[in-house]
Amino acid sequence: MNPAMWISKTGVQAQDAKLQAIANNLANVNTVGFKRDRVMFEDLFYQVERQPGAQGEDGAAAPAGVQLGNGTRMVGTQKVFTDGSLQTTGQSRDIAIIGQGFLQVDGPNGRPAYTRAGQLQVNAEGRLTNAQGLRILPEITVPAGATLTISENGTVTATVPGNAAPTELGQLRLTNFTNPTGLLALGDNLYQETTASGAPAEGVPGADGMGKIKQGALEGSNVQVVEEMVDMIAAQRTYEMNTKVLSAADNMLQYLSQAVR
Repeated sequence: MNPAMWISKTGVQAQDAKLQAIANNLANVNTVGFKRDRVMFEDLFYQVERQPGAQGEDGAAAPAGVQLGNGTRMVGTQKVFTDGSLQTTGQSRDIAIIGQGFLQVDGPNGRPAYTRAGQLQVNAEGRLTNAQGLRILPEITVPAGATLTISENGTVTATVPGNAAPTELGQLRLTNFTNPTGLLALGDNLYQETTASGAPAEGVPGADGMGKIKQGALEGSNVQVVEEMVDMIAAQRTYEMNTKVLSAADNMLQYLSQAVR
């Protein structure tokens, strides 16, 4: 088989993977706290027919070698943890994290999970939860009918009907990681720690490099639609070029088979 056909096949697969990531980014353009994915590629091994600098027949060192590449492959995907746009909602239970850090919740598999989505709710027991009903850690219990106030440093206070004096309920804390891109994405706006992410470091919002809390707002997706559309067009055109190489290599093989008859 013509090596160009195999190389073009790897190019087609690479663009297919890139298009899948772009499709997921565009699908989540309105998902609160979503972080866009980018796909990383690397070139495959090279067929080295002559080493650069190898001694030629005349004794002189060759200024360039003969190295033929064998295509590309996807080496990984990476979450881009830049801040999303701030969306003002006016809802007292909505919070946005401005800067670094994640809210910690009691994960669905019994392990702590982390999220940037700040659509807080109160369950039947009065516990503060995320949108999926997972308890915020450390736990905060909200009295019935209370009006919440959440400060920039995460202090949660409540005003109960019949009592004008606010009552402090607890402290929201944020968690950060040495390598956030190494977190495991679970879906449902949740991430979990891995060996690649490093151990979680917990702190008070606004201190030790942690972001601040903004009440009455949500962090939108950091997907830029125009950029994704440009990437999509580029991926489509690159896909087409790779298929044209496949067609050209096939035509060359057909011509060769006819010429040697």
